[in-house]
Amino acid sequence: MIRTCPSCGQKNRIPPRHLADAGKCGKCKQALPPVDEPLDVGAQDFDTIVNDAKVPVLVDFWAEWCGPCKAIAPILTELSTELGEQVTIAKVNVDDNPDLAMRYNVMSIPTLLVFNGGEVQKRLVGAKGKSQLLQELDEFLVSSS
Repeated sequence: MIRTCPSCGQKNRIPPRHLADAGKCGKCKQALPPVDEPLDVGAQDFDTIVNDAKVPVLVDFWAEWCGPCKAIAPILTELSTELGEQVTIAKVNVDDNPDLAMRYNVMSIPTLLVFNGGEVQKRLVGAKGKSQLLQELDEFLVSSS
């Protein structure tokens, strides 16, 4: 994955296992913030991101034409910003990646899968509100206290 340095504009290649980490720019050595928005993931990088992540990965299986998918998109963006170092949020477009949807038995969308250690730990089907998603994710989040 590529992250652009907010200080100098340098593009930095970040291994999937470090997406939730705050790193340093290879050019100017300024801090790189953790990824704070959902990642669009395709078949070519899905396994690497899910298997190599040091934090849980919430994967949203969605489609452009799906109303409930559009309704939860801003909630997932908020959660990604708020929980940046505790969870990675990824989005898989089922129309572009039907093999991934079939692999994980996604029969309706939105379907949210929580991966931890590369394994599916939880399945959530249908649109959920922010508080409900936080409650569902709580068991996977590392307490910062």
